[in-house]
Formats: sequence, C-alpha cells, structure tokens
Amino acid sequence: MTAQRSGPLTGVRVVEMAALGPVPFAGMLLSDMGADVIRIDRPGPPPADDPALYLTKRGRRSIVLDAKNEHARRIALDLVATADIVLEGNRPGVMEKLGLGPEDCLAARPSLVYGRATGWGQNGPNAQTPGHDIDYIALSGVLWGIGRPGERPVPPLNLLGDYGGGGMLLAFGVVSALLESRTSGVGQVVDAAMLDGTALMSTLVWEMRARGLHRDERGVNLLDTGAPFYDVYECADGRFVAVGALEPQFYDELCRRIGFEQDVDPAERVPQQDRASWPARKNEMARLFATRTRDEWQRLLEHTDACVVPVLSWSEAPEHPHNVARQTFTDVHGVRQPAPAPRFSRTPGSVQRPACEPGAHTTEVLGELGVSDADQARLRSLGALG
Repeated sequence: MTAQRSGPLTGVRVVEMAALGPVPFAGMLLSDMGADVIRIDRPGPPPADDPALYLTKRGRRSIVLDAKNEHARRIALDLVATADIVLEGNRPGVMEKLGLGPEDCLAARPSLVYGRATGWGQNGPNAQTPGHDIDYIALSGVLWGIGRPGERPVPPLNLLGDYGGGGMLLAFGVVSALLESRTSGVGQVVDAAMLDGTALMSTLVWEMRARGLHRDERGVNLLDTGAPFYDVYECADGRFVAVGALEPQFYDELCRRIGFEQDVDPAERVPQQDRASWPARKNEMARLFATRTRDEWQRLLEHTDACVVPVLSWSEAPEHPHNVARQTFTDVHGVRQPAPAPRFSRTPGSVQRPACEPGAHTTEVLGELGVSDADQARLRSLGALG
C-alpha cells in the first residue's frame, strides 16, 4: 500500500490501545478517513494465520508495549503526547491502574480526546460486569423487538452493539470532541457505551411507540415483518427476495407487477395500513412469491418502484452490478472486504494499508519518538517491548 495518506482526517494521529469489537472498528473507520492510527499491541505470539485477514485492524501501524512495565508506560505516554485521540476498550478502572487513564494522558497532552468504549458505560450498577453484544442490545430493549411473532428474539449477528452502537458511536464521539478541542484547546473524555448507542439507534421505534404505531409484540408492526409489504419472501428455488414497499405508490406498483389481485382494483382494495388484514394478505403474497424463482422475480421487479431486491449471500453481494459500480467492496492484498465509507468528493478515504503483525512498526514508531537504536535495545532487555 502507498505511504501517502488520503481522507478528511489526514493529519490526525490516533493511539489505539489493543482491544476487541468496537475499538478496532472505530480505529479502522478513522484510519480509512486518513488518520494515522498507531495501535499499541500487547506482548504475545503473532497470529497463526495471515495478519491481513484481521480486516478490522487494517490501516494501522503497530507497536508492542508491555503496559505493565514502567519503562513501556513512559513510552506510551510519550506517544500519547503526539496524539490527538486515544481509543481504549477496557473495563472501567483498568487504564487508571496501568497509569494510562484519562488523567495521566491529558497531563501528557491537554488537548487530547480520550475515547472509551465499553458495553455498559463507565458508571452504573453493571459497569464492572462482563458482557457481549447480545447482552447490551438485550438491556437496551432492541433485541426484544427483533423476531417473528410467537418466537424468541433473534440477535442480528453482533452488528448493533459492537459495531453500530459501539464502534460507530465511538468514532462519531471522538471526532466531535476533536472539533471542539481544536477550538477550545482543552481535551475531554468520551464515554461510548454499546448499551447507550444501541438505545440511540432505536429512536424511531420510540417515536412510533409514542404515536401508538408500534406494539411491544414482535412481528406484528410496520418494520418488524408484521406488514405484508415489508418482509422477506421465499421463492420457488428456496432463495429469497426482500420487499420494502412502504409508501402507497410503491405498494401500488408492487401489487400490479406481482398480480396481487385483491389490492389491484382500488374500488375493492383493503386499506394498505389495515393491520387486521395483514396476516391473510401476507399469506397470499407468500403464495405468489413461491411461484417463481428469485432470479425471475429479480428480472421482473428490479429497477422498478416496487422496492423489491434479491436477498444476496455473502459471496453474491460483491458481484452485484450496483456494488461493482459503486466499488462497495474492495480487495486489499487479495483479501475481499468492504470499502471505506462514506464517500467524499474532494478528500476521499481509502484503505491505507493491510492489517499487520503486532509490533511490525515498533522500531519505526520509536524512531519517530527519538528513541535511539541503543535505547530500543535497552528497552527490549528491560521487557518493555515484550
């Protein structure tokens, strides 16, 4: 990969403390937008497989430091003193015990933005309790609403808590704080909790509940597969199409094109939002979609106002003509992965480099900090570099 960085965050330096889930994703987002992200990895064996396969760690340089070593802590603070943003994802209090908490880091760099990602947040009864994505989205109320009627809730992979409510919220928070810091000259701590972020993403559902448009029961509402015009249907070949004809004009087009006779004639039409009729109409739509293959429906309905598209597999999605035209996916050193987003007209982001082995840039980064070869050898002998 080229050493020339591009993107709207070019010139911003981020120090990322090794962590899982939202922190590496936030680091990836910032790197894709041009930030110089230096990851402080822990000592230990390198990955057994190709490090380039660790896609959420792309774009970084990596330095290995044993944060429990006093000499390594000093190097970490020297590095923090050159940074605009620090990212960490440990339980509350861990970084403070290492001497790398917000107070220590802000003393080294008063304008620093210190971003903290946790599941439950920095305070509250659950703050010290372990958990994972499924736990955080459950406590937010969001998991309750995902699933078919009469069935148990279905976790949407780990996309909502770890990445949407966690990593994206963390990236948004630290960039927002950086804008303020550039004006005030004073840094601050960003407390990004996956619980909070997931709850925030459900704001529309709370609006619909307040207006009496969303019930607690799963699978009976407008956007949770309760409506016949917003659901996934199985086709004759066992594959699926996604239907999202919410607006009346799009629903009209859907009914006309698929031959949904009971709703084609306006004089005899049951109102689209008549919820009592939804189960019967859904059954009829399911019968209709089962009469043709997915690709047959795609040829009939794609690029129309019916709002129907094929449900693509992981392997199919990168090959769809629209994704190809948009370059939604990219190959980095032969590894297929999603491309940086969003798009910028003047300062486009890019994958700055593939993921690397931990410590691949230790010598380079220490050299930038003015640590001589002799001093690096001494630090290694003292165990600071693992």
